[in-house]
Amino acid sequence: MQHNIFTTMRSLKIMDGCKGTQVFAINPSGTTPTNGGVGDKVGHSRVNSVRSRSNWSFQAPNPTGNNALVESLLPYELPSSDLLEPQIEPCLKTVDFVETLADVYRRIENCPQFEKSKMYVEQCAIFRGMSDPKLFRRSLRSARQHAVDVHAKVVLAAWLRYERREDELVGSSSMTCCGRNVECPKASLAAGYDPESVYDSCCCSRSGGDVDGEAADADEECSTSKEEEADMSFYIGEDEIMCVRYRIASLSTPFRTMLYGGFTETRRQKINFSQNGVSPEAMRAVEVFSRTGKLDSFEVRIVLDLLSFSNRFCCDELKSACDAHLASLVCELEDAMVLIDYGLEETAYLLVAACLQVFLRELPNSVHNPNMMRLFCSAEARQRLAMAGHSSFVLYYFLSQIAMEEDMKSNTTVMLLERLGECATESWEKQLAFHQLGVVMLERQEYKDAQCWFELAIEAGHVYSMVGVARAKFKRGHKYVAYKQMNSLISEHTPVGWMYQERSLYSNGKEKMMDLNTATQLDPTLSYPYKFRAVSLLEENQIGAAITEINKIISFKVSPDCLELRAWFSIAMEDCEGALRDVRALLTLDPNYMMFHGKLHGDHLVELLQPLVQQWSQADCWMQLYDRWSSVDDIGSLAVVHHMLANDPGKSLLRFRQSLLLLRLNCQKSAMHSLRLARNHSTSEHERLVYEGWILYDTGHREEALAKAEESISLQRSFEAFFLKAYALADSNLDSESSTYVIQLLEEALRCPSDGLRKGQALNNLGSVYVDSEKLDLAADCYTNALNIKHTRAHQGLARVYHLKNQRKAAYDEMTKLIEKARNNASAYEKRSEYCDRDMAKNDLSMATQLDPLRTYPYRYRAAVLMDDHKEAEAIEELSKAIAFKPDLQLLHLRAAFHESMSDFVSTVRDCEAALCLDPNHADTHELYGKARERLNEQQR
Repeated sequence: MQHNIFTTMRSLKIMDGCKGTQVFAINPSGTTPTNGGVGDKVGHSRVNSVRSRSNWSFQAPNPTGNNALVESLLPYELPSSDLLEPQIEPCLKTVDFVETLADVYRRIENCPQFEKSKMYVEQCAIFRGMSDPKLFRRSLRSARQHAVDVHAKVVLAAWLRYERREDELVGSSSMTCCGRNVECPKASLAAGYDPESVYDSCCCSRSGGDVDGEAADADEECSTSKEEEADMSFYIGEDEIMCVRYRIASLSTPFRTMLYGGFTETRRQKINFSQNGVSPEAMRAVEVFSRTGKLDSFEVRIVLDLLSFSNRFCCDELKSACDAHLASLVCELEDAMVLIDYGLEETAYLLVAACLQVFLRELPNSVHNPNMMRLFCSAEARQRLAMAGHSSFVLYYFLSQIAMEEDMKSNTTVMLLERLGECATESWEKQLAFHQLGVVMLERQEYKDAQCWFELAIEAGHVYSMVGVARAKFKRGHKYVAYKQMNSLISEHTPVGWMYQERSLYSNGKEKMMDLNTATQLDPTLSYPYKFRAVSLLEENQIGAAITEINKIISFKVSPDCLELRAWFSIAMEDCEGALRDVRALLTLDPNYMMFHGKLHGDHLVELLQPLVQQWSQADCWMQLYDRWSSVDDIGSLAVVHHMLANDPGKSLLRFRQSLLLLRLNCQKSAMHSLRLARNHSTSEHERLVYEGWILYDTGHREEALAKAEESISLQRSFEAFFLKAYALADSNLDSESSTYVIQLLEEALRCPSDGLRKGQALNNLGSVYVDSEKLDLAADCYTNALNIKHTRAHQGLARVYHLKNQRKAAYDEMTKLIEKARNNASAYEKRSEYCDRDMAKNDLSMATQLDPLRTYPYRYRAAVLMDDHKEAEAIEELSKAIAFKPDLQLLHLRAAFHESMSDFVSTVRDCEAALCLDPNHADTHELYGKARERLNEQQR
């Protein structure tokens, strides 16, 4: 069958389709497959893919036989290099990123205390463009820590919750408290600035402890107050409301003036209040409040009347009480939907904040609710929020980012970004808002508007938006103008990779390839150059070379679009197994991914390819997973797990394995999604607690993770619970006592039932603790036992043991074994370099950089060697080369130290500030920073 399929594909001249404009035609009686609405939801994936933006026309085929695959793939072409485009990133991007980091750090350190929250939000915007989400979350926590007003607390706390995507946890309410003030809904509504207590336990668990006492106090106060004798009354229609004159007068200046200011009412004991739009019930409530200061006994509608009354008669204390009372009642979305309009109408700050908090904590689902979006999207809605004190840049920044993630091209996204621009006052805020509007308009194919927004961003100081202007002009038919603009940008600034990448779009032939190669040299993390070179090779019928080229980036940066491209190539090579592997892996990263120019859902392609490969039972799958895991083939392992989940979607253990693989591939967002699914599908309480513990640990909540592990162990002793506890405890500087305890925990884990994959990891970790405790023989035993159950990474630990025993050759040989066995072996080359002479080390590190340019140790090693050889300029250049595309803490610290040794204290200070922006608690950098500033001050005296 497979032979017939590909014979047919060859007869259709599929490779000629790579060179020409047409390949296949759709049967006139048929219809083009559509995404059935799913494609709109995943529009962001299309930007990254090899999909076409043009209308497709095809040559009519004449296939023979019932070939499902061929018939299904007929409407689609292989990728064309002319249709590839790099994504314009919707974030702040600077030409000199190190200087940007240093500048932000300086301003955070020197700004007034009450301004720090806004500065941290700016830092969030800068970190948004970096690959490590932990940096963004840390800045977001700092922004919440230093938030001054209730509005900022509500928005930032909700944003923190969203980043953990608790909405995906089954059984979790939007108003569930995490146990800390930093995200507590009640703490967010408390006024005041207290950054020191933000990470403390909140009062939720203690609420209600003294309710009876408080009620008794209130009753006592109320009964005491009633002993006062009424000396006046208000008439509303036929109703008389007896009051204490001085109590009513104390409510506001207008009442005090009316009752004691020489007016007619001053001398009257009975005052007609019928024409003031106040109901008798509301006036009675006013009288009660004037004596007791309490609202607890009144219905909501009465309190709403009191709120309106307080505004009409300037009763500030009454308004504050009504505002706080109503805010305390908002617990669910239904409450918020009812009360928000009252709050906005009466400018009730806390009430609006409470309603806003519910809406924001319901995100991302709220984005699709038109009743909620009407409160934010229009200019009039923003003005209403502003009147109530709840319109801000950070609010619209949060909303617009989620809208862009959900559907970049939607009208809701455009309107929220327009409001973001209206709220922008600082230059960086305008840069971000206008640039993102440009990106969205470009995506909507509204090129003239896109160009205008990009130009506004440039006026605000965002140089990167010149890429958007060039792209918009290119789309409008001005290719040469776009080329000249990028040429000018390169000549006016220190060149960076994305400049050459963009210019390559507007050139041809050798010049295009030169620009793409330069872009890769300056920034090897850019995927477009690899994709273009690979597709160009495909068009020359060099499919093997095309796969080799795309493998270069997949080996260190996995993304759905690159996996999709490799799947195309595999289909062209008649490698159905390879294609199926990559499609399954990309569906793990993005389950809604649309392939073949956005026309075919990935799941459907799996269905088409599945009959063409060897069929596996679930037992076969476990064996395949074991083999791939052992050979450090993470993408292959992902594909097997995806296959197994198709047969058993509720298997939490498989979801957990999936999350571990995704973390190894540095796909943190997808990994956390899989971990949440593992938690949702857990079949027991103790298992659910373990997964919740891992979620907490991976989002920076180590102590809470330990508590979950201990609770799980108290319910049932299990491998995963002990392993989690040991792992979390080991994530610190262990003393001898702590190390002994971690060892005991890992030994307990190994006594519990588990599979070889996890036991191998536990043995590996146990060996590492033994090494740190200088128990080398015990460590060697652990690593050997791990290798016996095919935990290949244990070669690295065993090599370390040999090295510490001064058996360098044995250590080198051990790492060679790992290199030979592991599919992903960049780290093995890096580690092996530690066990050989300088020349061999250089070769290994060169190979490590070639396989994974994101690994920083090779750059640091080469730079240190150059410094030892007194080649200071070359050493600085080696580090700068890596810092340009990966501003890493260790790289920046080392370059700062090199600058300091050369007495270049200005550069030392700058690099230290950039490093401290990434990690404010890095002690060595703080020490170097202090010394450099002292020396710099001495020079300037």
